[in-house]
Amino acid sequence: MPPDSLLAPPPAPETAATTATAPEPVAAHRPVLHGRDEELAELRDLVSRTRRGRGGALAIVGGPGLGKTALLDAAAGEAGPDFRVIGTRGVRGEARFALAGLHRMLRPVAAWLDRLPAEQAAALAFLTDAGAEPPAEPFALCRAVYGLLSELGRDGPLLCRIDDAHWLDRPSLEALTFAARRLTAQPVLVLFASRSERGAYAELDCLADIRSLRLGPVGAGDALAVLRDRTAGCCGDTATELLELAAGNPLALVELAAELTPEQLAGQAPPPAALPRRSRMRTHYRRRLYRLPPGARALVLLAVVDDRLELDTLTRAATEAGIDLAEWETARSSGLVRVDGEAVRVRDPLVRGCLYADAALNERHAAHRLLARVLDRPWHRLRRDLHRAAAAEGPDPALADELCAGAAQAAAAGNHHDAARAWRRAATLTPDPATRADRLLAAAEDFWQAGRPHTARMLLRQARPLIRSPWPAGRADRLLGEIELRAGQPAVAGRLLLEAADRLAEPHGGLALAALMSAAEAADLSGDLHAQRRAARLAAGLRHPAGHPVTELMAAHIAGMTATVHGDHEQAGQSLRRVVELGGASPDPVAKVWGSVAAITLGRDLRAYELAVQAVHGSRRSGATALLPWSLVTLSLVECLLGRFHAALADSAEGLRLARAAGQDNCAVDHLALMALVSAFQGDREATASHLAAVAEPISTRGLSRPATVASWALACLKLADDRPADAAARLRLRTVTGAQHRTIRVLAAPYFVEAAVRSDQRRQAVQALETYERWAEGTRSPGRLALAHRCRALLAGCDEAAVAHFEEALRLHSSAESAFELARTALLYGHRLRRGRRPRAARDHLRDALQIFTEYGAERWAERARAELRAAGETVEPAARDCAPAGLDELTPQQLQIARLVAEGATNREIAAQLTLSPRTIEHHLRNIFTRLDIRSRVELTMLLR
Repeated sequence: MPPDSLLAPPPAPETAATTATAPEPVAAHRPVLHGRDEELAELRDLVSRTRRGRGGALAIVGGPGLGKTALLDAAAGEAGPDFRVIGTRGVRGEARFALAGLHRMLRPVAAWLDRLPAEQAAALAFLTDAGAEPPAEPFALCRAVYGLLSELGRDGPLLCRIDDAHWLDRPSLEALTFAARRLTAQPVLVLFASRSERGAYAELDCLADIRSLRLGPVGAGDALAVLRDRTAGCCGDTATELLELAAGNPLALVELAAELTPEQLAGQAPPPAALPRRSRMRTHYRRRLYRLPPGARALVLLAVVDDRLELDTLTRAATEAGIDLAEWETARSSGLVRVDGEAVRVRDPLVRGCLYADAALNERHAAHRLLARVLDRPWHRLRRDLHRAAAAEGPDPALADELCAGAAQAAAAGNHHDAARAWRRAATLTPDPATRADRLLAAAEDFWQAGRPHTARMLLRQARPLIRSPWPAGRADRLLGEIELRAGQPAVAGRLLLEAADRLAEPHGGLALAALMSAAEAADLSGDLHAQRRAARLAAGLRHPAGHPVTELMAAHIAGMTATVHGDHEQAGQSLRRVVELGGASPDPVAKVWGSVAAITLGRDLRAYELAVQAVHGSRRSGATALLPWSLVTLSLVECLLGRFHAALADSAEGLRLARAAGQDNCAVDHLALMALVSAFQGDREATASHLAAVAEPISTRGLSRPATVASWALACLKLADDRPADAAARLRLRTVTGAQHRTIRVLAAPYFVEAAVRSDQRRQAVQALETYERWAEGTRSPGRLALAHRCRALLAGCDEAAVAHFEEALRLHSSAESAFELARTALLYGHRLRRGRRPRAARDHLRDALQIFTEYGAERWAERARAELRAAGETVEPAARDCAPAGLDELTPQQLQIARLVAEGATNREIAAQLTLSPRTIEHHLRNIFTRLDIRSRVELTMLLR
């Protein structure tokens, strides 16, 4: 997971300033500040400069819980015993008392007043003399504070730490910032910590010209480290829920972790939805809520209880409740809610959870009932029922049934998130354990489809103790196996799915077959041929409904892929052609993915591309978030085989983002491996190495044979482009780190192995690999696959005449195929053979063709190989020109290229925005940048360019 985080447990509140004579003792084991490397480095630098006599000032600014105090502690720890440390902390209750903050900070060092000039000592006399009046002139006080801090600095470096500066009284803050600005040439460092919002009393403009270090939420990886430090055995699903709730706030994670029960740690009970009641952060938000007048508070609570509240609904609710709309401005000024267009939102999930927990029960119920009344449009049905359910005070089977009907309707419309919420709420209203288990399973299924596998798994754990029969047990195993297939260990997924098929066989043969289909895919992902054969045997003996297209497709696919593994290409071809036919006829995106996979195996890459595009579009339309990353894996692979490298990178970049967001770690690895392969085809060493480094650990720990074999292919491509054929052959010949190679990917990569083996004098291995490849290519009857077989035969040919014949046949077949990139590779190898056979003129024609195609594809390493061959053939070749790239397409970001392709397909800005979960305005912004980069002016030009 990503970078950047904090924290340590918050230090105990200061009760007095640190004494001047002895700094606070530094703990032997200081808490680790996860992430924040840049912030800590800056503090270390400031401390080091102060130690050398050049002090300064810094304001650490951020919201509650982001680690301001922890960074002050880190600075004090870095300062060590040679620094004197003094400090103060703003206290809300003392903010109205002038000079309370200074009194707390400077009283322990009042003995140094004797060293000051008389007028400065008099200005600070109030520190020791309760009867002394502070000077009427603020400047006199500021000079005195500056003088005292300077004097303290004469005895050695001084660190002044001012925490919660937003609650400091104004005169104290003015005097301290005045001094801080003027102490840069002395060994005095002044650090302020303040919230980003203004306090009730201190005006933070005093800090405006003090250099600031702004803290934001921490990244997921370091936030997880914070959680792991405090919950050694925390279930991953619970951790994910807590990370979402905390929204990058490290103190929130610390406080949430402290409250976890054993059941919550194990993922068997939902984690807390709010911070502990005693939490300082929760107290902070509670005070802000209850400081509001009743009308404004009621409006804030409407946003708290409905995370999709619109301004129109809020207005209608206010009118219904008799609340003056002028209260809305008061509510907004609290900073608890914000308006995005027409949407009214609470600041973040953490604040929402705190406010919901702290609102009185009668206020919450009143808000839910009010919204249930005003959400009276037909399309509001499910939201209305959810509000009614939230106000229910006990089990209500009738209301639960209504929620289930709405959930089924929402799921059918592709709204899996709302469907899942409704199923889950219905389960809480259901008294019968078996029915409650069914509804928890339905909620888990829809949460999985909505891209929330961690929530789905937690609901499955809650449902398990309630299950008493094979059918729901098989249903639970099947879903858990599907999640494990995309996010965990494929070997574990396979076992779960086989168990599910066994339990589902009697009541529902169709679902049992679907479980076996996924079990076969798990075996395919891990390269386990025995498991794949077992799934095929069970599928062959399974009784399932006849005449159902999807069921027939699944049976044919399992049979076809198993026949392919056994080398029975004739039988495989019959079954897989039926899969392609059924996939094309079905509206189901899953069927289209399987149809595309079958078409790839048959060598029908264009048909595979069409079906993959339909699968992606269908997944978007149906809201099947869980299916989309997998659909994009298939689309990216076939684009790679077609030589559409820019499109493949764009689709895998999107697939990677979606897979990570949906917790589908294995799909993310697939996309990274494909990006490595495309980058290798293009000769981009840095990108290839980066992607390969990212997949190494998950491939090894999870046993992912498919991406492992793709990664080996990518590395071999780079070695070939670098003219290191022996290394390339070794990469493709060796077993992967998973202990097996993926058969289909290995066969697709066979022409690269043959080339590498021939060029490194490994003819016997090359012949064996080619014989396997030829059997498959002849079974597919694909011009592209047969062209590659002839290319391999040409490389193995002992005489020029035979080589020329095979190369010519390969070029003829390439002209009927789809991949210009492979045509260029064949032309390069043919040109090399002709040049070595002392036919430079004939060689040059093919080498020029190869160079042009490689240049158009942005495959610079291959283009350089073609240039070198042309020079060796006696032609003067201009050096590489960067602007030869295809009309700037390689300059587009993956997202820009994706938007450009959707425009070329005829989608409107609004349709593109809906597909990519962006706003139409963002799409317009991207299109302007695309037009500028490509030097075009219209969508028509863009469409022509991409086609």
